[in-house]
Amino acid sequence: MSSAATYVLGLSAFYHDSAACLLRDGVIVAAAQEERFTRVKGDAAFPAHAVDYCLRTAGITTRDLAYVGFYDKPLLKFERILETYLATAPRGFGSLLRAGPLWLKDKLFTDRNLRSALPGYEGDILYSEHHESHAASAFFPSPFEEAAILTIDGVGEWATSACAMGRGNDFEIVQELHWPDSLGLLYSAFTYFTGFKVNSGEYKVMGLAPYGEPKYVDVILNELLSLREDGSFTMNQQYFNYLTGLTMTNDAFARLFGGPPRVPESKLTQREMDLARSVQVVCEEIMMRMARTLHRETGARNLCLAGGVALNCVANGRLLREGPFERLWIQPAAGDAGGALGVAQLIWHRTCAKPRRVECDSDGMQGAYLGPGFSPEAIAEFLQAQGASFERLEREALLERVASLLANEKVVGWFDGRMEFGPRALGSRSILGDPRSPRMQAQMNIKIKFREGFRPFAPSVLRERAAEYFELTSDSPYMLLVAPVKRERQIPMTASQRALWGIEQLNVPRSDIPAVTHIDYSARVQTVSRETNANYYDLIAEFERQTGCAVLVNTSFNVRGEPIVCTPGDAYTCFMRTHIDYLVLGPFLLDKTTQPPWTETEAWREQFQLD
Repeated sequence: MSSAATYVLGLSAFYHDSAACLLRDGVIVAAAQEERFTRVKGDAAFPAHAVDYCLRTAGITTRDLAYVGFYDKPLLKFERILETYLATAPRGFGSLLRAGPLWLKDKLFTDRNLRSALPGYEGDILYSEHHESHAASAFFPSPFEEAAILTIDGVGEWATSACAMGRGNDFEIVQELHWPDSLGLLYSAFTYFTGFKVNSGEYKVMGLAPYGEPKYVDVILNELLSLREDGSFTMNQQYFNYLTGLTMTNDAFARLFGGPPRVPESKLTQREMDLARSVQVVCEEIMMRMARTLHRETGARNLCLAGGVALNCVANGRLLREGPFERLWIQPAAGDAGGALGVAQLIWHRTCAKPRRVECDSDGMQGAYLGPGFSPEAIAEFLQAQGASFERLEREALLERVASLLANEKVVGWFDGRMEFGPRALGSRSILGDPRSPRMQAQMNIKIKFREGFRPFAPSVLRERAAEYFELTSDSPYMLLVAPVKRERQIPMTASQRALWGIEQLNVPRSDIPAVTHIDYSARVQTVSRETNANYYDLIAEFERQTGCAVLVNTSFNVRGEPIVCTPGDAYTCFMRTHIDYLVLGPFLLDKTTQPPWTETEAWREQFQLD
């Protein structure tokens, strides 16, 4: 190990989606979410496993760290909680009683707890504000020398969104929206009300939206919000319960929208679809106004995005198509996990005063392939210990065989290279299928993911072929942009099909790649380049050679409620528990029909909390 290298460890923890990120001389060595190791979705615990992984990858110990950074300021956050209680007393006493012991036990003593969890580290622990960490994660790895920055989420300490301007080695926050007015919490309120889990089910609301009509938009804008032209707004707290209670909405909210919240797992009705569509329309309008204001005030040509709301790829796609900025870059780990990356980079550029290295044709995220990888020897050792049936193939033979299986509508688990950082599977921990099959979406949703049938799947497309399939003017390597399918590929609906109700529209093919075309003719696109993932790129290229189609269905390698698989053991278990037909583990191919009997009962599903 070179003593000249400077190592910075960034951490996010204690709220949701804990993570660790390690920089060596400003370059990301490793980054991962704790949930991938513990198998607890959104794990909020100190990221001990993620830290251990990062240090092992670099071949160092805590004694070699120059700095440790934490992604927000717990004392400021506690100040906000206390002030909220004092402003709403005595109504907020129940929520204070619930939160108080956690603060008194852990969160007020973050410094002590971090040092205890990092034995041997004797340097400084530095803290950044929550939205500073988000802004840093958005700007510093971006391919822009200058850019406006927009961060939007539920809440950090006081800020719920921030506007900033980045130039060269630093950025400045120029405006913030503060608690309790929050676009993230507004969206989460509708997530809760439509029967999904807050902080993980928001993407379901986004996926459900095209099935509904925007019939509640005026109600939201007239009753719930006072929206200003610059994108700032005030929320009418008489309809919400997150200030003083343990739920997101209250009885007044229920009366406004025609009845109580949907019971989780109960049948979806047209009301939920219309609510989803309406809040999505409002979310997009607010983001568009914020972006226009930021553009007017900064004159910037480029925009960087982070924060949980930046995972709303429908809104991102609209920003790209209709917004004032020429180019967009979105942090792939846009939620709290990305805060670990942001605070580490803040320390490197601001505290250490080190310059950025900007390459206009690529970013600093290395394709987001920053998690653990496994050697063929390690995989073979696992498979032999498992008693699994497998064959090892040379690279070209493997790609040819897997492409052929996919062309014959087989579903393939694809485990190759380093795990992705962030919520999207990008071709390292993915389940793959044939996008041309009209049966593929229902088959993968119900038989493999064990999830709601309405949820769309994403296409992975060769970067240079994307414009042949989608109305997309930029790269989308992190699956964070929704774009329309090319009009010439669309299949118009007949009058009888248009008359179908809500979910009944699901099985109507919309294009010649129906498995990845949502009911509004859109798709959440991942563009794949050979520079960042050669094996995945070449698999899609081989599939194109065999079929003429340069697209694959790509969904995350997990079942509903489970974190994306991390290890060969996780992948094999998921393979055997589901109706995945074949599994690729590095150079090894496994056929489900030749595996030893799997004796586990269906009780395993109970270990994953539904989202």
